[in-house]
Amino acid sequence: MKDRARQLLTQWRGDRYVFGLGCFARLGELAVALGRRASVVASGVGKPWGPPIHDAARASLAAAGVELAGDLIPGAANNSPREDVSRIAESLAAQRPDLVISIGGGSNIDAAKAAAAYHVLGDKYPDIDSWFGLGQVTAMLRTTGRRMMPLLVAQLASASGSHLTKYANITDMRTHQKMLIIDDALVPPRALFDYRLTVTMPPDFTMDGAMDGHAHCFEVLMGIPAAKFAEAARVAVLGIDLIVSNLKAVLRSPEDLEAREALGLATDLGGYAIMIGGTSGGHLTSFSLVDILPHGRAVALMNQYYAVFFAPAIEDRLRAVGEIYRKAGYVTADLDRLGGRSLGQAVADGMIALACSIGYPTTLAEVPGFTDAHIDRALAAAKDPKLASKLQNMPVPMTAETVDHYMRPILEAARTGRFELIRNMA
Repeated sequence: MKDRARQLLTQWRGDRYVFGLGCFARLGELAVALGRRASVVASGVGKPWGPPIHDAARASLAAAGVELAGDLIPGAANNSPREDVSRIAESLAAQRPDLVISIGGGSNIDAAKAAAAYHVLGDKYPDIDSWFGLGQVTAMLRTTGRRMMPLLVAQLASASGSHLTKYANITDMRTHQKMLIIDDALVPPRALFDYRLTVTMPPDFTMDGAMDGHAHCFEVLMGIPAAKFAEAARVAVLGIDLIVSNLKAVLRSPEDLEAREALGLATDLGGYAIMIGGTSGGHLTSFSLVDILPHGRAVALMNQYYAVFFAPAIEDRLRAVGEIYRKAGYVTADLDRLGGRSLGQAVADGMIALACSIGYPTTLAEVPGFTDAHIDRALAAAKDPKLASKLQNMPVPMTAETVDHYMRPILEAARTGRFELIRNMA
């Protein structure tokens, strides 16, 4: 499975993406193709695990003839707060680089993407609210005649796949609502991921990252149009299989490099998947739960309920996922004898079994801090035109007008664990 994953990623990104065990020293080689004076936005500044990575980055850049434009710029906090995007953009303006390098996990990468774009466009478009949605950055670049700042990304976490994608999630910490920039201009032209570095990920982060990658694969597979199904399935099914087959091994032995590599490849496939299709219900709802749940945990909890809602429309896709869970021992039902909603519930039960085995909550009621306000916030976000792509990516698409009728019961089911509350579309 890992060989197939490597082949898919190489066919997709070619030499623009360097990945594997022990490849971090090639950072300078990638950087010099994009510029000679770099600002580095780095996670881990002031933390015990950071200096070895930062020193290795400096050494690799120096060896390639790339100079630093200034001190390392501390990376973003979890969920890429708006304030961090502004702070990083201000630092870029002060350092005046010809290349931005982001070293960190998904939140830091998302913030660096947005900050690099804001560095180029912020004087003309200072209100970041106007950036959210599909293709806004490209439209701004076209109008101004400007170009995106070259961006090199070094991923440190098996999680979001942000180093390979056009997405940047930015959070308003006052309202605890995450919003989304979707734009091809944000795809880093060069990227690197040394899977060996993920051994420092603590267990909770390892689980949350893996389940984020699972959600990328799962949501794309469920909602992809028939014309793209074959392309998406070869990526997404493999990604899910690698995660379900290897997550427990990594949790048992955090320094198991074979399993760490498998999770890295799997979450990279999740990034590939969301460049073929798009995420939907699980991600949409998770954007309103940022104050009480890590992102990967939120999407994992929600997708089992969306699976029941989508089930009558996606039986063949659920069978493919269900077989992975059956092979791993999480599904005992005879899936060939089930269809529609019953099939969806059997697969959802398998997803719940995996969640229980790693200590995840399976209902919103179990989550400390959960209130009715989270349901209201999620329903309001689902009606926001800037997040409309999530509704449209569903295999049974909702509209803003049908959100209350169909999504509220899904959220109530997620609160209580009662699948019978979910209303399927005719």
